[in-house]
Amino acid sequence: MEPPSDIPLSLLELLLWLPPASGVQLIAGFAGIVLLLIGSALVSGSEVAFFSLTHNDFDALKEEKTSSGRLILYLKDRPRILLATILISNNFINISIVILSDFLLKMLLPAMLLEQWADGIAAMMGFASTAEGNSLAGILGFLITVVAVTFLLVLFGEVAPKIYATQNNLRLARMMARPLKVLSIVFGPISALLVRSTSLIERKLEQRAKAGNSTSKEDIGEAIELTVSGEKDMVRRELDILHSIVKFGGVTVKQIMTSRVDIVAVENTASYKELLEVARQSGYSRIPVYAEDLDNVAGILYVKDLLGHLQEPDQFAWQPLIRENVFYVPESKKIDELLREFQSQHLHVAIVVDEYGGTSGLVTLEDIMEEIIGDIKDEFDDESEVVFRKIDDNNYTFEGKTLLYDMCRLIGVPQETFDAVKGEADSVAGLILELHGQFPRKDAVLHYNQFTFKIVSVTKRRIEEVRITIHNTNA
Repeated sequence: MEPPSDIPLSLLELLLWLPPASGVQLIAGFAGIVLLLIGSALVSGSEVAFFSLTHNDFDALKEEKTSSGRLILYLKDRPRILLATILISNNFINISIVILSDFLLKMLLPAMLLEQWADGIAAMMGFASTAEGNSLAGILGFLITVVAVTFLLVLFGEVAPKIYATQNNLRLARMMARPLKVLSIVFGPISALLVRSTSLIERKLEQRAKAGNSTSKEDIGEAIELTVSGEKDMVRRELDILHSIVKFGGVTVKQIMTSRVDIVAVENTASYKELLEVARQSGYSRIPVYAEDLDNVAGILYVKDLLGHLQEPDQFAWQPLIRENVFYVPESKKIDELLREFQSQHLHVAIVVDEYGGTSGLVTLEDIMEEIIGDIKDEFDDESEVVFRKIDDNNYTFEGKTLLYDMCRLIGVPQETFDAVKGEADSVAGLILELHGQFPRKDAVLHYNQFTFKIVSVTKRRIEEVRITIHNTNA
């Protein structure tokens, strides 16, 4: 139906005029959009609902043994299929909304009306060309469709349902468990193809990333060797620092920590006299304080806090001086990550724990810095932190407690030399036990590849000193 021809049409009048359309078609179209928006909202919200469930939620579902709980657990064990089903379903629904919205807008806003609106806009902008008006009409129809559909999908299909799902994740997961199970069957072939494709892409990217990282480090190391020439001590120290920087991100806390048996600590029941004696003999500025055993570290005592109490009697209650903000880190943490955490939290020492939560060692900011610039000496340090003796280029003696990482560094072999036989050991004594299979006696000799290990000193509980001989494989 056209507007009355005897009434001049201004842009405002055209905006207020809407042509009649079939009532049944309009009602059916609007009803379809509402239903599709509800479906889009439920599917989008279910993504947040399922992937925000916690371990406590899953444990509760296992105990209640309901059908919806079993379905949620079933879908949880197949996260890739679940996510693919949600994405495919949501895309089908959104495409349907776009098609149906375009159909309804064409009924409400026919091409003739858009052309008249475009002519009015063109006239206001000073365009008189009919071709420009037709082009503007097409652009106008496209913009109306995009703006309307985008508004509906973003507000009712994404934002609102995801906010609701965040607050009612378990409730929505129960509601959508069965529909998603049905949809996973319906879209099974497409989901499986999508999951296989993404898995293949992930594997390729991981392989490239690993290869790229490895090659990059090797290339940097070769570039350093080519760039830095000469054998002067200063040049060699600079070369060692550059190599340390390249390897810095791959070193773990376990490789540089002070092991549990070598930690200087004090029990929280010790007398003030005993505490002062430990502080004097150790020369450390921070001393861990434990309750009963070293697995229960109560805090860190800063020796500087004792300076104002040096004249106190032996009965002085020093325990209130303990700082309880103990920082724990796992053995596997990379030291570059730990350095950033030390910087952000303004800390200098951390307690290293093993997989069972027991104390396995202690690491300090100084330990991390020494990995780059070498040993840092002060007036309290011994001549060498790693106690060893170089007899000649092929013979060394090390304490049994020396870390394998340090031993390999000092004798000039790759860090992974003993990976095949060291098992869980991280010290020279641990390596000997792995190779021998039992506690060795003094003067026992063990062989591995081009290395010979001779037990120089041993007690009933510890391997004290080991001599290492490196045989020339080219001989």
